[in-house]
Amino acid sequence: MDRTAALADASPLSFWLDDPGAPEPALPLVGSVTADLVVVGGGYTGLWAALLAKSDDPSRDVVVLEGDRCGWAASGRNGGFCAASITHGLGNGVERFPDEIGTLERLGRANLDAIEATVAAEGIECDFERTGELDVATEPHQVDWLREAESLALEHGGHPVLLGRDELRSEIHSPLYLGGLWEPDSCALVNPARLAWGLRAACERAGVRIHEHTRVEGLAAGGPGTGAPMVVRTTHGQVTAPRVVLATNAAPSPVKRLRKYIVPVYDYVLMTEPLTPDQTAAIGWERRQGIGTMGNQFLYYRRTADDRILFGGYDAIYHYGNSMGAALEQRPATFALLSTLFAETFPMLDDVRFSHAWAGAIDTCSRFCAFFDRSHDGRVASAAGYTGLGVGASRFGARVALDLVSGVDTDLTRLRFVRSKPIPFPPEPVRSIGINLTRWSLARADARGGERNLWLRALDKVGLGFDS
Repeated sequence: MDRTAALADASPLSFWLDDPGAPEPALPLVGSVTADLVVVGGGYTGLWAALLAKSDDPSRDVVVLEGDRCGWAASGRNGGFCAASITHGLGNGVERFPDEIGTLERLGRANLDAIEATVAAEGIECDFERTGELDVATEPHQVDWLREAESLALEHGGHPVLLGRDELRSEIHSPLYLGGLWEPDSCALVNPARLAWGLRAACERAGVRIHEHTRVEGLAAGGPGTGAPMVVRTTHGQVTAPRVVLATNAAPSPVKRLRKYIVPVYDYVLMTEPLTPDQTAAIGWERRQGIGTMGNQFLYYRRTADDRILFGGYDAIYHYGNSMGAALEQRPATFALLSTLFAETFPMLDDVRFSHAWAGAIDTCSRFCAFFDRSHDGRVASAAGYTGLGVGASRFGARVALDLVSGVDTDLTRLRFVRSKPIPFPPEPVRSIGINLTRWSLARADARGGERNLWLRALDKVGLGFDS
């Protein structure tokens, strides 16, 4: 099939959000109100923060302010990989937090268990499947990377399953595969929008007040002295509260000094039409693992509950000046490339068409995993920077933010992972030059058997080496 024709009827909406079962919008905030805690942002981090705050103290009055709809941004546009890792993979965690990695791995596994338990307890219908994640090698040098990843996982208590070429191809019928590493318990797959909507409903049942279409325009102390409450100003009102949690993801933080740590990077995704029984049989993939390729420019893909295939990644596009907007969510050249790569991965599905083609902004930071902050004399706490692996880690980020804003000393707030910050990005135009040079260098490394050039080696040396 002409790959352009395969995309001809694709809707520009996120498949997950294009759902007739989406909840009705909550009313926007109008006027002035008070609360015990204000949460800015109605994505995963914000919703988990509100729900956990009510679990800690059911009498606490919690308000969530969301500029659009809950789950509308990254939480409703991702691939639905809910990973146990809170450090963006074991390798990244070992590199950056070697003294704490055992604790961080334990906390990550407990966090994923807690998400699964909440989904069950709250009756959240989000197609939660704990199928694990499968990393696949498509180039000879990547097979060595799989063996290194297996050794590292075994060293840190994992249970990886290394698959040779023939073994993997007999299970998932792609001619590109040279080997794979499956970690059966490391990841769950979810319908991401329905997870967000389920958390929203759970919050409302717990008594959280949620206001959608309520854009935050300012954040300031409501008076002199460290004991003064915070005032969160919105378009048509304000909330006064002693504590604030910021969960703004890739959007500019109300705390301006934090903006230098985040760049919004656009990630593009395709969703196929439902496969026929014959097409499903032709690819195998009966264990339904989430799959990621091993290249620097990596692909991720998965099956859905209604037998579609989500296929995304590879291109990661930054726009000058941290630009964001709906116009950047459509990129025909990237969609055409993804369609071609899909046909190369599954040539038996060459005639499959795509129903949806969309994008979302990833809150990328230089250490590729969440970082945290306290401001306004401890009355405001932030969690951001998940760099594409926030579906699971956002619950942990919310827990940390609540501990920080409470002002109490906990096992979490003592972690260097929590206390340290990533290296900030430089101002423009150096920011764009550096990011685009890095993208070019990563593509070049993929084409040269993984060999990293002088620029990438310099980034590695100062702790900015990319880890997909």
